[in-house]
Amino acid sequence: MKIKKLLYTVLTVLNVLSLTGTLILTVIGSSLAKSQRYNDMADRWDSKGGYSQISCFFSDDSGFTTDNIGGIKANALTSLKNMSITPEENQKLILESYSTPAGQITIRSDTTNGRSEAELTAVGGDFFMFRGFDLLDGSYFTDDDLMQDGVVIDRTLAWSLYGAQNVSGMNIYINGIKFYIAGVIDNPQTKQEKKTIGELPRAYISYDGAGLLDNSSSVVSKVPIRDKDSIGDNDSIMPSDTGLKKISCYECIMPNPVENYAYNTVNDYFENSYKNKYTIVNNSERFNPAVRAKSFKNLSNYAAVENSVIYPYWENASRIIEFKLTTVYFYRRLTYIIPILTLLWLIVLFWRMAGRFKNRIIEWTSDKITRIIYNHNQRQKKKKENI
Repeated sequence: MKIKKLLYTVLTVLNVLSLTGTLILTVIGSSLAKSQRYNDMADRWDSKGGYSQISCFFSDDSGFTTDNIGGIKANALTSLKNMSITPEENQKLILESYSTPAGQITIRSDTTNGRSEAELTAVGGDFFMFRGFDLLDGSYFTDDDLMQDGVVIDRTLAWSLYGAQNVSGMNIYINGIKFYIAGVIDNPQTKQEKKTIGELPRAYISYDGAGLLDNSSSVVSKVPIRDKDSIGDNDSIMPSDTGLKKISCYECIMPNPVENYAYNTVNDYFENSYKNKYTIVNNSERFNPAVRAKSFKNLSNYAAVENSVIYPYWENASRIIEFKLTTVYFYRRLTYIIPILTLLWLIVLFWRMAGRFKNRIIEWTSDKITRIIYNHNQRQKKKKENI
């Protein structure tokens, strides 16, 4: 009797510990997943869950450029039309974003000491809608802006140039060309982003704007800028009509009428033209507990890089989260073992007890049914007598 009581006590403690572990790992996993906000932009765009967010990252020699953007969107729209999904009036059915590193540059301001090195990124489409940046001042620029000389900078760069963060509308100079500060964003806050973003501050410029810079890998034809009076004697603009066109990161948010439809549509397009030169990610599913737990056996893939794909800092941060979540959700599955085994044991125990009392249960049930039938017949008989 004492041994059985001790066994029950140990089993109870183990179940409590297992359920506590499950709860703790669930909270940790949820917190990690929410820290990378850019992966849930599809849900923010459509809270009903009818859209998926897909990201593709390309190698330096992939050949995917801004000239190809129209192809992937046209292919996706045709595929959706075949499923009777068409945009309503003024509806944007597919959102796209694309970007590429434009190199390290020197930016100066109108002040004497306002000068700083920065990492420049050329962006297009709905880039800022995907990022989840915290806008501190000003606004974002878009492809539809008539003037393409706006630049979004981070808080560190704003303080380096002007000693403040509320500096939207102020001038900055890149290679002697005058641009203006469209907006100021906050620096990354998560540990993963701080680890992957690097030491230099960040600036984001349109593809057209980046094409004016003579240190670009390639440049675009000249676009309107507000003035060129700031160009110094030793500064130059490299005229060209070839274009900064390379894309290393392409993202889209599109309808997902059936499971993995959006992912398969985008993947099939790139598989045909850019095989072995890209990596594709289903952002909407990447942090799913079931997906991450199953990926535990492939955990070594995060340590071994088998291609030359260029990942931006936000994707590298998400890959760190993926690595951690894979471990968290795998071990969370292990915490289910004791409660499941306990439940199975209780079912077997109940079945055995039911077997012992089977005849009594049958007799009791039969007697109950007989009484119900008898009482019913008696009521019917009384009704007939009263009539």
